[in-house]
Amino acid sequence: MTTISIIGSGNMARAIGARAANHGHTIEFMSRNTAKAQALADQIGNGATVGTFGARPAGDIVIVAVLFARAVDVVARYGDALTGKILVDITNPFNADASGLVTTEGNSVSQQIAAAAPVGVHVVKAFNTILHDVLAQEKPVDVFFAGDGPEAKARVAAFLESLDMRPLDAGGLAMTYVLEWAGILLVGLANNGAGFDIALEAKAL
Repeated sequence: MTTISIIGSGNMARAIGARAANHGHTIEFMSRNTAKAQALADQIGNGATVGTFGARPAGDIVIVAVLFARAVDVVARYGDALTGKILVDITNPFNADASGLVTTEGNSVSQQIAAAAPVGVHVVKAFNTILHDVLAQEKPVDVFFAGDGPEAKARVAAFLESLDMRPLDAGGLAMTYVLEWAGILLVGLANNGAGFDIALEAKAL
């Protein structure tokens, strides 16, 4: 398959990395916490490696799997090392009680990342509407994604398909704000009786 770089070493980084490795991809973890990244790589196996935080990622697709409050700063820290890469933003900028967002229309985290990234870097939002425990179950699920650049979106869609997931294109970069609200919807459902073993899907009737 291909090499996928993941910036971060939390629950979503582990879930995405494990699923991708199980489907034949080589995973590179990059984290400020090198020891934690190495532990993840050792746990996942399948040739997973640890890269130097801030250095040029090995993968053409780079998943930004850090807390939303740090995402823009992390991308700025990498700077020109991200030139030519496709960035996948998985963040959910929830407020303190997950009842709303801290972002505003036209200023989603994905749009902020795009502004901070080198010129020509495309940003695609994905994975933010999937709970990490569901992602780790290896079941087929729908993945809503949005972003700029048709070629970048096609490559991300192909990556998602390779993980036995159905990519559903929600539109351009402006729609990433809508996906952030979709994350709120998912958590609202989970917190109000549906439980955390659920996933959003689109179904033709």
